[in-house]
Amino acid sequence: MLHRHSSAILDRLNPAQRRAVTTVDGPLLVLAGPGSGKTRVITHRIAYLLAESGGDPPGILAVTFTNKAAREMLERVRVLVPQGNGDLTIGTFHAVCARILRRDGSPIGIPPSFTIADEDDQLAMVRRVLRELNWDEKRFPPRAMLSCISAAKSLLIEPAEFAVRANSYVEERAAVVYPRYQELLVQHDLLDFDDLIMRTVALFREHPAVLDRYRERFRHVLVDEFQDTNVAQYTFARLLAAEHRNICVVGDEDQSIYSWRHADIGNILNFERDFPGTHVVVLEQNYRSTRTILQAARRLIAPNTMRKEKSLFTENDVGERIVVFEAYDENEEAGYVATQIERLLAAGVARPGEIAVMYRTNAQSRVLEKEFLRHRLPHRVVGMRFYERKEIRDLLAYLRLCRNPHDVASFERIINVPPRQIGAKTLADLRQWAREIGVTAPEALELLAEDDDRAAGCPIGARARSALVEFGRLLGILRRASAEMVVARLLERILELTGYRELLDDGTEEGESRLDNVRELITVAEEFSGYGPEGSLAAFLEDAALAADADEYDRASDAVTLITLHAAKGLEFDVVFIVGLEEGLCPHSRSIEDPRQLEEERRLLYVGVTRARRRLFLTYANRRSHFGEGSIREPSRFFRDLPPELVQGTARAVQRPGRSSGSVRQQSRAHSFTDTGSREPDGQQASAVIPLRPGDRVVHPTFGQGVVVSVVDRDGDQEVTVAFPNLPIKRLLASYARLRLVSS
Repeated sequence: MLHRHSSAILDRLNPAQRRAVTTVDGPLLVLAGPGSGKTRVITHRIAYLLAESGGDPPGILAVTFTNKAAREMLERVRVLVPQGNGDLTIGTFHAVCARILRRDGSPIGIPPSFTIADEDDQLAMVRRVLRELNWDEKRFPPRAMLSCISAAKSLLIEPAEFAVRANSYVEERAAVVYPRYQELLVQHDLLDFDDLIMRTVALFREHPAVLDRYRERFRHVLVDEFQDTNVAQYTFARLLAAEHRNICVVGDEDQSIYSWRHADIGNILNFERDFPGTHVVVLEQNYRSTRTILQAARRLIAPNTMRKEKSLFTENDVGERIVVFEAYDENEEAGYVATQIERLLAAGVARPGEIAVMYRTNAQSRVLEKEFLRHRLPHRVVGMRFYERKEIRDLLAYLRLCRNPHDVASFERIINVPPRQIGAKTLADLRQWAREIGVTAPEALELLAEDDDRAAGCPIGARARSALVEFGRLLGILRRASAEMVVARLLERILELTGYRELLDDGTEEGESRLDNVRELITVAEEFSGYGPEGSLAAFLEDAALAADADEYDRASDAVTLITLHAAKGLEFDVVFIVGLEEGLCPHSRSIEDPRQLEEERRLLYVGVTRARRRLFLTYANRRSHFGEGSIREPSRFFRDLPPELVQGTARAVQRPGRSSGSVRQQSRAHSFTDTGSREPDGQQASAVIPLRPGDRVVHPTFGQGVVVSVVDRDGDQEVTVAFPNLPIKRLLASYARLRLVSS
């Protein structure tokens, strides 16, 4: 019989959601289609477990992929169950494993004070190894080496085994770098992101008593976004759940889009094999999108073979048909998007913050940003993370040195920031002397600052040595301060003693923006004041190191969001534009020859389409600049799976069944659809094409009035070069451009 509170938790859940929440014994696989209430199910399941415990809360571990998702999950659970939620751990894989290693990692040689190496630290380590090997970075790019090492770690492959299994020239080279890279991490008390999972698995396997203790603590394990797990993450979860088998995984293989981050779609496809007797619940009711958008999404994903069948449905309205727009080039495409957004805003259809423009690659944002600035549309590009900004990284480096004096990467980043007359030669001399006496560069600096006997043999000149001693004393002051004050106050002390605030405050708008970022960092740091001095520094650095791209999205921002399809996962908008849907972009050229990668490209577009609640626009261009050269483009093959009855606008890419393919131009005219602001059907379009001459004044529906500069015949068409005020010169095909003569 349900507790009264449990019954309230189940209110307003549909039957499938209720089954997912109340099936609490044994393994459970929840296949959650887009917009089906996945987060609601997870949070209500946790709340249900707590409520049903009768005052003895079971140990619950819930893991996900972003700090933001973890915080939202915890907040929702606390609303549902205000009391009795103490025996609950919610966090990212990396954050949970970091906590385990800080508490119990010493048996495998991991100190509690370890620092998490970010990407810059990792690349610096790889570059150092390449220098030691005397290998050219151009022949052996550090990122390529690091990618191979990361892939090995995601599969739980140690350096010795990797050397045996390497099956390509790049992997053979990476196998030489891997063991030395790992030595450097250990030497500087660093763990990279992959180590956090890999070392925790090693701890569990090598010390069964530790594993037993955590199995006893975490009697229920929940994994969100299960389709994005790699082998190491899944192994971590399986080890914890192997005995009690109370593991619930929630995900959607149709939204598995991170194989380049080593995610393994096989984890979700094979879960029932790994856990015999698994209960399976499929969440098929979509609460987000219109019927039209959902039907298009179903047809789009259906051709994939690596998937489990789901019959998605919605009780929402039919909604508007999907608009497909064919642009001459990326400039016309961006102009079309900006103009349509202006119309939507003017009509009150949506606010700026309810609109997103999505694209396959970051480089596509440039022309969109330019056009949005011209139209004065409020927008923000989701790309550079807050913690990647230079001023933030500089201050984090100071904090990390306070926490870990052996952090060479942080030391070298800020040794001359702000400038303190310590140049590259002085740093190189310090490194050389440190090697000679068998210490790290930060330790050598400490010897100088303390006037240790060994410092007498330092060959560095008096002036440079004086600057180093002063810097060493500064670090000593800050390190002592870190033991006495919480991290927010420590940041203020760093700004005061280093002069970094004055460095940023240069009187420019950019300087003020950088100062605003620093103020925001202090605001974030205030959230950790409750941990006390040393605890707040450790917790804050860990939170910053594990921040993900998705953590940067601000739902409250009333600006149009420009975002990659990968970064858009987990978000939703009233209106979505997906641009650049061409062969070579989506699907990407790197995936076209690989059936598995091609299926992932299809899943990526599916993710983008299902972000839309009410309206969806899909665009492509006939020409697109690539390395400064214009190239002819073909519409994405994925258009062929969109039912024509769901589409309006130009759609040569939408093939009707049974029609012959014909020429590109024949397809374009045979498969056009009418819509306000779109091209006319074939006969009307042809009659609208008029002969133009240089000097004619014309109107373009996106670019406005202009003057014809030149006209060139192109295979029965005209390529018209037009000068528009305040815009670059445009080259347009007359049959596509919809130009009108302006009467004199």
